[in-house]
Amino acid sequence: MNVIANISKLFASYIVNTEAKWRQKPYYFQEKILQKIISQAKNTFFGKEHNFQKIKNYEDFKKNVPLRDYEGLREYIEKIKNGEKDILWEGTPLYFAKTSGTTSGTKYIPISKESLPFHIKAARNALLYYIHETKNTSFLNGKLIFLSGSPILEKIHNIYVGRLSGIVNHHVPKYLRKNQLPAFSTNCIEDWEEKINTITEETLSQNMTLISGIPPWVQMYFSLLENKTSKKIKDIFPNFSLFVYGGVNFEPYKQKLFNSIGKKIDSIETFPASEGFFAFQDSQKTNGLLLLLNSGIFFEFIPIQEIHKPNPIRLHIEQVKLDTNYALIINSNAGLWGYNIGDIVKFVSLFPHKIIVTGRVKHFISAFGEHVIAEEVETALQRTLIHFPEVEIIEFTVSPNVNPFEGLPRHEWYIEFAKEPHNTKLFAKTIDENLQQINSYYADLVQGKVIQPLSIIHVKKNGFINYMKSMGKLGGQNKVPRLSNDRSITDKLTLIERDNI
Repeated sequence: MNVIANISKLFASYIVNTEAKWRQKPYYFQEKILQKIISQAKNTFFGKEHNFQKIKNYEDFKKNVPLRDYEGLREYIEKIKNGEKDILWEGTPLYFAKTSGTTSGTKYIPISKESLPFHIKAARNALLYYIHETKNTSFLNGKLIFLSGSPILEKIHNIYVGRLSGIVNHHVPKYLRKNQLPAFSTNCIEDWEEKINTITEETLSQNMTLISGIPPWVQMYFSLLENKTSKKIKDIFPNFSLFVYGGVNFEPYKQKLFNSIGKKIDSIETFPASEGFFAFQDSQKTNGLLLLLNSGIFFEFIPIQEIHKPNPIRLHIEQVKLDTNYALIINSNAGLWGYNIGDIVKFVSLFPHKIIVTGRVKHFISAFGEHVIAEEVETALQRTLIHFPEVEIIEFTVSPNVNPFEGLPRHEWYIEFAKEPHNTKLFAKTIDENLQQINSYYADLVQGKVIQPLSIIHVKKNGFINYMKSMGKLGGQNKVPRLSNDRSITDKLTLIERDNI
């Protein structure tokens, strides 16, 4: 046991100290990555189309490579799916990470032999940074679990296709695999409810020390454990000491999760995606995620107010500022070029460059010109919960009601409570006041009586689970959009609840 601890601490110290080089010279390393991936892709179909041979610097790159979303790259992806080589990147991808898009349907994101190691390395380093800072290695002595998608892979023209978490499952290091749960056969279960029930049975008697997954699905797992045993998680897994998560803001789920656990434990936030592993929490003492600027990806940043312009301002890492919302653009060693991944980030530190994820480019409410984003509704709720300690929230989403049956238009917050506020009207009023403080446009609309203050719609137990099930997105890496500019989500929630009465 002491041997594992000592080796882990030494290795962690080595990695953190080695990585100090790129943290201290971020643009130097970013520029090297840009030159390297351009050179490696210059003879590809895309490289020839976009004059890679003539690109000498970032200014040249911007002139030759336009911004794109998945639809803009679809024609190239289709060529690869049809068996063509050297399209976006040398040769063919090792994998396609299959992911569900809200506007593009199923997306196939290429993962190359060059990009895959960075997915694995970043996940490993998140733990090593934690060990280096805290000296805690106790989680290595027990079982660890990642609530993920199925590792079963299909094939398209000799390219393996699957969910990112399922692909990564095939590359878990040997030193961790012996402690990994659930069993491979359990991970292959496609039905999420059957899978989570099997995982519950399989892990109930185990010494779980690290649990990882998206917070709402981890909460589902915890609730099943509590229902089976009538115990808190700390009493079921007394050595559970580290929670690793990503995909959503932890704050709305935090109180409910820690209440289920029964004690405060350390947590590590990560920012992985099919397109790359972008950042992770490098310290328990400071806010933000360390942006991985030496991971085969050249990052660009578009000020969010520019994103819908024909020729938006494009910035590199030396040009970013604190506390400004940027659309995150990547150029990767898997052949994604000028690719808008759809996430909005804000820098909370420079040197090292640390970010928080503040929302999605397509997830906002501006039915009345207010342009409210996810960060604002989550912050308003977080500030409110401080004054309502009795409240526990399972899930929520927000949408506009432009034509209510009576009164002025308003925002409607659909919330599934684990524990409701003693005074729901005061709870809603406090959220609204906090949101007005955060977003001046929203405040002007409410105070000018263009819209009325927000209202809360109570969602019945398992309402969001039933919604995700109806959309075929229950479990894995899927999550409920925090807000939308139309009624598509909330109308579906209402319809499902009506059908379940």
